[in-house]
Order: sequence, then structure tokens, then C-alpha cells
Amino acid sequence: MKKINIGIILGSTRQGRVSPQVGKWVKEIAQQHEDVNYEILDIVDYNLPFLGTGTGKERGIIAWKTKLSSMDGFVFIVQEYNHSITGALKNALDSAYEEWNNKAAGIVSYGSTGGARAAEHLRGILGELSVATVSAHPTLSIFTDFTKSKVFKPADYHTNYVAKMLDQILLWSRALKTVRKL
Repeated sequence: MKKINIGIILGSTRQGRVSPQVGKWVKEIAQQHEDVNYEILDIVDYNLPFLGTGTGKERGIIAWKTKLSSMDGFVFIVQEYNHSITGALKNALDSAYEEWNNKAAGIVSYGSTGGARAAEHLRGILGELSVATVSAHPTLSIFTDFTKSKVFKPADYHTNYVAKMLDQILLWSRALKTVRKL
């Protein structure tokens, strides 16, 4: 069977963001699965125009859609901004449609309440994009899992929950891959 490809999407583009630290940590845990390719997808690298301001044929959008098409599932690294996801992540989600369809996703969120409100908003958006979200949802506290809100120092118990989420994503990603072939 061909390897499954999972993209770890960093949901922030802000200066001083900590999502790259969280994404790297998730990828390190994920590397325990030998039959899977994991790749960090940083939306800042795609220079996506704000939805409605471009033609839809910009290099960044084409590259973004091509990358999404090559993925079988996703892990979203989501930080809570004003009780929701970032505008940059919403724009990245809206910049594609069919490329998201019939794939699986998990969410790792962080914030003052573990990013739970942002994750719930993201679930609704992903549902509209025909992305199946898994139930395991690691939540990280900005107060206990980060030093001075800048350096990521997760509690050890989070590792097992991330592994459980990854197992669920792989199960659903494999199943949905067969659906996409119909």
C-alpha cells in the first residue's frame, strides 16, 4: 500500500508565533509511524492573497492547492485569537475547496482555554469542506505548556494524546483515500 501523506498545517502567520514549535513537536511524535509521510505546511510560505483580491491563479494559490491535493489528511496547529481561528488560516482554508474534500484531520489547539473555542470553529469550517475531523483533540494551555508564552514546554501527558489523535487520523485517512478513488 502506498504511504499516506499527512500535512501539519501551521495556522498562524504572526511575527513571534509559537506554532512552528508546536508543529515540530507533533511531527517528532508522528515520526513513530513508519508508513506515513509527515510534512509541515506553513501557510506563510505560500503568500496567499486575501480571498477575493486576486485572480485565483497566483503562484501561491496554485502551489497551495497542489500541495493540498497531494495530502491524505491533516493536523491543524491552531491558536485561539479572539475566540476563533486566525484570519490567515481562514483565508488558507477558503483558498481551496475540492482539494480538502474527503480527507481526515486532527486539531492540536492552544490558548488561554486550550484553544477549545478556535478548534470548535475550525470543526464547523472543516465540515463544510467535507473534511472528517477525529475526536481526539490535544489542548495546550498558554499558562502551563509555554514559558512566558514564547517557549513551548508541553507536559509529558500530552504526548500520548497526540499519538492517539494521529492513530485516528491515519485510520480515517486510509479509509477516505478509498472514497476519493471512487
